[in-house]
Amino acid sequence: MNFDDLRMLRPDLAFIAHWVPQNSHVLDVGCGDGVMLQYLHSDKQCSGYGIEIADDKVLASTRRGINVIQQDMEKGLAIFGDNTFDTVLCLSSLQMMKHVEDLLSDIVRVGAEAIISFPNFAYWPHRVALMKGRMPVSKSLPYQWYDTPNLRCATISDFKELANRVGLEVLACVALAADGAPVTFLPSLRGSLAVFRLKKKAKAM
Repeated sequence: MNFDDLRMLRPDLAFIAHWVPQNSHVLDVGCGDGVMLQYLHSDKQCSGYGIEIADDKVLASTRRGINVIQQDMEKGLAIFGDNTFDTVLCLSSLQMMKHVEDLLSDIVRVGAEAIISFPNFAYWPHRVALMKGRMPVSKSLPYQWYDTPNLRCATISDFKELANRVGLEVLACVALAADGAPVTFLPSLRGSLAVFRLKKKAKAM
């Protein structure tokens, strides 16, 4: 798979892929159908694993040649030691977790850096839907309130506050439009997906 293939399938992943260095050892937490790891392996010579719980997605990842571990992310990443990976990805999955803070701490324990993405609840169509008395439905939040797997709703500011509380340094924060393009003007209002690059804060001497 080359970059153009990835961009056609998932423009958000195509942007995020630029943040993953060549030859990195990568863990993709909630890897879905494995398309991101397939690209990183074939085009950036990365190694690593995916973690996924859904049977159909595990099968799809396996068919792409991905080393995937079928496991519930809520049970943590205890099978991996500290700093096992260069980069840990958790893309559009964190909002489905019951214990977000615990998983986030575990992600940065096993990786030197982490890249997290999630639907930005402050996106303007979401605000309009709420003003109309309805729960938002959009490309980044495609489910109805009664069948959604998303347990948490967060804004960019919310996540920055959480990252600081659990001792993480925000290396970069970008809001992406629905087409995967970065939003520079009023990102909290106009970005449908929030993407963070993080690492553990250095301990004060």
